[in-house]
Amino acid sequence: MTRPVKPACKEFYSEAEAAKALNISISYLYVMLDENVFNEGTMRPPDMTFCDWELVLLRFWISSRKQEKIVRMPRRSEAFTK
Repeated sequence: MTRPVKPACKEFYSEAEAAKALNISISYLYVMLDENVFNEGTMRPPDMTFCDWELVLLRFWISSRKQEKIVRMPRRSEAFTK
């Protein structure tokens, strides 16, 4: 089972704080965002902030990427082309 995101007293996290809380690099955070959120050609905004539930979702994406038994939803652009 994956390690849960630590509860925090902050309302918002910077990109660096989110990456640190998730125990990943900022560049890997960008990869996860580009693959799962900004995958329709929209640009990722600079200096993003994240709240607690977004960190939980990012943690799921990180852990599900490593597990082959989890069925991942197709990208929105792939779903409409089939």
